[in-house]
Amino acid sequence: MSINLDQAQQTFIVEARELLQAMEQSLLQLESEPGDQDAIGAVFRAAHTIKGSAGLFGLEPIVSFTHIVEDVLDRLRDASVAVDAALIAVLLKSGDHMLELIDVVASRGEALQAPALAREAALRQALSAYQGAEPAMPDVPMTAVVNSGQGEMLWHISLRFGVDVFRNGMDPLSFLRYLDTLGQILQVTTLTDRLPPLDSWDAESCYLGFEIDLRSAASHATLNEVFDFVRDDCDVHISAIDDTPAEEPPSGTELVAQPEHLAPAPQRVATNSEAKPRDGNYVRVNADKLDELINLVGELVIASAGASLLARSCNNDPLQEATSTVSGLVEEILDGALHLRMIPIGDTFNRFRRVVRDVSQELGKDIDLLISGAETELDKTVVEKIGDPLMHLLRNAMDHGIENAAARRAAGKPSKGHLSLNAYHDSGSIVIEIADDGAGLNRERILEKAQERGLVASGAQLTDQEIYNLIFEAGFSTAEAVTNLSGRGVGMDVVKRNITLLRGTVDLDSRPGQGTVVRIRLPLTLAIINGFLVGIDQSTYVIPLDMVQECIELDEHQRQSSRDQGYLDLRGEVLPLVDLREHFSHEGPPARRQNVVVVRYAEHKAGLVVDDLLGEFQTVIKPLGKLFGALRGISGSTILGSGAVALILDVPALLSQIVQLEARTAQAPQSPSVVVR
Repeated sequence: MSINLDQAQQTFIVEARELLQAMEQSLLQLESEPGDQDAIGAVFRAAHTIKGSAGLFGLEPIVSFTHIVEDVLDRLRDASVAVDAALIAVLLKSGDHMLELIDVVASRGEALQAPALAREAALRQALSAYQGAEPAMPDVPMTAVVNSGQGEMLWHISLRFGVDVFRNGMDPLSFLRYLDTLGQILQVTTLTDRLPPLDSWDAESCYLGFEIDLRSAASHATLNEVFDFVRDDCDVHISAIDDTPAEEPPSGTELVAQPEHLAPAPQRVATNSEAKPRDGNYVRVNADKLDELINLVGELVIASAGASLLARSCNNDPLQEATSTVSGLVEEILDGALHLRMIPIGDTFNRFRRVVRDVSQELGKDIDLLISGAETELDKTVVEKIGDPLMHLLRNAMDHGIENAAARRAAGKPSKGHLSLNAYHDSGSIVIEIADDGAGLNRERILEKAQERGLVASGAQLTDQEIYNLIFEAGFSTAEAVTNLSGRGVGMDVVKRNITLLRGTVDLDSRPGQGTVVRIRLPLTLAIINGFLVGIDQSTYVIPLDMVQECIELDEHQRQSSRDQGYLDLRGEVLPLVDLREHFSHEGPPARRQNVVVVRYAEHKAGLVVDDLLGEFQTVIKPLGKLFGALRGISGSTILGSGAVALILDVPALLSQIVQLEARTAQAPQSPSVVVR
């Protein structure tokens, strides 16, 4: 049972963090629209649920602090307290402290450290200002706060737990402990009439019931909500005995009495809280289990490809048909498994609302965050790892990009700056854009700094794009002064490195006086992709299928012309070529028949010259390892059905080389004359 209880507490921790995130978003919404009653209700419900759940596990520090927050929010609901900037700030910091309390539970910590205790005392003092005439009580337990109220009544609670309550991860005694925080338990009668004979006793089953007398100022609805978590595992009946204060039991009286002869258990009374719809459409699954499933499906794909290869080598039509059916089912399983890990990026975007609010106040700037494309989905692993790079880019845009109000007005702009986050799908990838309407990048200043650091030779001719991308070089900074946010010469290179590790690219565009756009392009998933197999000599390469546009067979004249000129006339369009045989230094003469695979990534297009076209193939991506980390043009490897290893082409890197060579050539842009080696 201890294992189940531990799992239940872990579920509480996860859900409490989600509730705090929702609470923060509602507070930010309330800050912009003070009259939003839905936001007020959402904040109150989040705090109330966290307090109730924490009480079930005996987490008194969380219950005690959250009770004060809940009291202020209750006054906010009945309009006894008005929304203002100071209240929102206190509530946001209170939410931060509640998260800190929950993190202590998650890390098995004993107690808060001294700085956190000092913050809690300050928050309790600040919250007390919104509690009307009630004095601040930073060190008074929650039970004292509740019991000090007026209008206490004597309640009788008849409680029968279901036989599976232990198996469902709940401890009946935790509910009694929580009831004790809402008032004073005067008597508990333990009911044992359902205990079976000893020889048929099941240690994992619950046979207990309780008759409880409770003196409390809490309402019937509040008492009933205590049992929301076991609503399907118990029968509960709550009734008021009278409206006069009940006498306390004499000192030394035993609270647990002997069982009495009992009538059949009363039927459970339906209440408003019980009538709330239960969300049974979702199941929480450990992320490690999903990762394990993806790995197993990946191995299944490889095994299925091997079986199909063997079946094709046999003259057995039923066997080939059976393996074809299995391959189709494996593909469906693969798509379903990958979809399980796809989550909307909007949750990550919404976390930045608080960041923008706090940083803009710290900088003394008025900045508004606009979010679009929040429903765009991508792999959870990518979402988790892209958060820090996005955070730095946002802070950098607020610090360096967007001007202060006076400078904006002098430039004829609105005093409020705008920062936007946008996500969308394009060519099988996800694109994330971070745009600001600030002053833009200083091209000359960046070039000057790069020359000072030796990153660019004096007199070198660089395009605007190349100059702007210099800010991603290690240790590059144009900040005149070091602030708490940026200007320390670190960060942007780390941003690019982290995005590259996700098989992504980052570039930016800037317009002086108008703003800057940083564009991140990422794969939808890091685990498995649909690939297109091509061959050169005896080697096999994989091109991500979503980047392939078409395939062309070269005749003798086209082959000679393309080798001489380095490009192909594709229906009047100039198509630069990458000869993979020469790029990867394959020995021997080219094949008599050659093909071009036309690939596109972002706005760039090129043709990859190969010997053979081998068709589509589901590719399980295997990392190359640190030894091959700097290998240009290769992003990973995969195992074919035959057991052979095929290398996965890094199409963005190959196209990047073409762009760089075209930018440096002095010839007309419509006539590129180099074959990328």
